[in-house]
Amino acid sequence: MPDLPPLREVVARHGLSASKALGQNFLFDEQLLDRIAAIPGKLAGANVLEVGPGPGGLTRALLRAGANVTAIEMDKRCLPALAELGEAFPGQLKVIEGDALKVDPATLFDGPWHVVANLPYNVGTALFTGWLSGKDWPPAWQSLTLMFQLEVAERIVAGTDSDAFGRLAVLAQWRACPRIAMKVHRSAFTPPPKVMSAIVHVTPAAMPEGVVPRMLERVTEAAFGQRRKMLRQSLKGLPGALDALEKLGIDAQRRAETLTVADFVAIARVLSPPA
Repeated sequence: MPDLPPLREVVARHGLSASKALGQNFLFDEQLLDRIAAIPGKLAGANVLEVGPGPGGLTRALLRAGANVTAIEMDKRCLPALAELGEAFPGQLKVIEGDALKVDPATLFDGPWHVVANLPYNVGTALFTGWLSGKDWPPAWQSLTLMFQLEVAERIVAGTDSDAFGRLAVLAQWRACPRIAMKVHRSAFTPPPKVMSAIVHVTPAAMPEGVVPRMLERVTEAAFGQRRKMLRQSLKGLPGALDALEKLGIDAQRRAETLTVADFVAIARVLSPPA
């Protein structure tokens, strides 16, 4: 294992500072980073996608775990520090300069991969929902281990009848299993963000039959777009939705947050065209 200088020393030597515009917050605690890298299980020889590695704190931990890491970074300032990591772990690290929202991970790997990332706060939810969407299931990714603001993490794992339950929970839970694996105090970051954070770990589950993913997205968009209104009002603009409620015996006077994930799946199944 290469003898690496402390992360703070690397950051100081390269004159790096966390960019608020890029949603950056750096983690320097190596033990904490190793704990995060251990959440997906054994990564020796596995392909891992990391988004927003910054100066490479989590990247180090993933490389120490034996992973083959492909990191996407749009901050040019961080590239020299990441290049040094690549030299310390020959053949294990590939760095792509660019916007992760514009990169298709399927083009980066020949086989399955894991995603492990301290996601930039400003693009985290968009990346997450992108990885959850798509017709092909199970996906090519084997697991997602992602840092979010605690409030977002709680929305991902929320259950019915909670204020946090909404579209994000349905999209995350209807064919995957998310859990909060670890909470991270704001003081662990440099600079400290204003809110607590949490690591969400997601693994694929069986996909319900007869459901077109885009239809489920449309149902949840409509239902939670006006979440304080009754379903008869929020879903009236979606053709066939009110008839689907009647067919399924779901009271149209209920509000979206009182339905279960299974209820939304059932509505989407009725509205989905035959395969």
